Amino acid sequence: MDLCSKVHARNLVRWAADKPRVLVLSADLTSSCEADAFRDAYPDRFVSLGIAEQNMVSFAAGLAREGFVPLVHTFAVFICRRAYDQVAMSVAYANAPVKLFGFLPGITTPGGASHQAIDDVALMRQLPNMTVLEPGDATELESVLDVMAAVPGPVYVRMLRGEVPRLFAPDQPMRLDQPRVLAEGDDITVFSTGICTEEAQKAVAFLQSRAIGVTHLHVSTLKPCNHPSLRAALECPRLGSLCIENHLRTGGLGTVLAELSADLGIGKPLLRLGLNDTFAHGASRGYLMREHGLDAAAVVRAAESLVGRNLGVAAGEIGTARTVSLHSAARVEAL
Repeated sequence: MDLCSKVHARNLVRWAADKPRVLVLSADLTSSCEADAFRDAYPDRFVSLGIAEQNMVSFAAGLAREGFVPLVHTFAVFICRRAYDQVAMSVAYANAPVKLFGFLPGITTPGGASHQAIDDVALMRQLPNMTVLEPGDATELESVLDVMAAVPGPVYVRMLRGEVPRLFAPDQPMRLDQPRVLAEGDDITVFSTGICTEEAQKAVAFLQSRAIGVTHLHVSTLKPCNHPSLRAALECPRLGSLCIENHLRTGGLGTVLAELSADLGIGKPLLRLGLNDTFAHGASRGYLMREHGLDAAAVVRAAESLVGRNLGVAAGEIGTARTVSLHSAARVEAL
């Protein structure tokens, strides 16, 4: 598995080169959100609005009404908590083509509860007109700009930064509302999104080594989320399904799948792995994934409950969550 550094920073400069109506907005977190390369390349298309996220979102809505394509860059918690009213009224209600890039989703930061957006999917998918995307690797980061640009209305993207793995081939870009089928089997289905797909892949490989037939879907579009492959993946497994996400168990991918199962009358078990009605705290990503059951071992434990037997996991057989370097050791806001 390759690790790619600052994918969004490089890709944004390349992608925007022939798009003069694309503007990047920042709230004093420019380098922390990998927007500094765009600022340097296109200084006349970069707007710094200071530590004032509500004003930035309203400003972006005004730019959109004038024919620009504003890309708002800040931490996810500031979009979804501090500026939620502006997102709802100025952007979603107006169906304005504002593209919101929320960095540090879930427990991807050691910054503690004030910086960890563990409820953002739940908040954003409730808004009419809002599309919600969650890239899971470098290939999807490289293609998410094309996906969001093709959506005529507002888009919220749970963005990754720094070192990001390449899980999918570069010639297999993200597609709107089209899950990736990573494995096929008849016993259980595993759904994953974002950073949890890397862990789910390790768990699926282990389960297959124990002769468990696994279908594995990576879901990068959380709204809309209606692709026929989702229904098939929920209906087909003999024993049931499980999902894992970097978010609260409520309101995110698990809720999307539970709602879909209810709407379609699918009466099979669905186990939902995520933060269980709790805030996280400041610690490394690997520790938090293990502590909150968001790693490969947690997927195997959930699969064991569906299968109804212990699968005999030896110490170190699955591996631990990958250690991720901090974006910047020098700046507090870069947590």
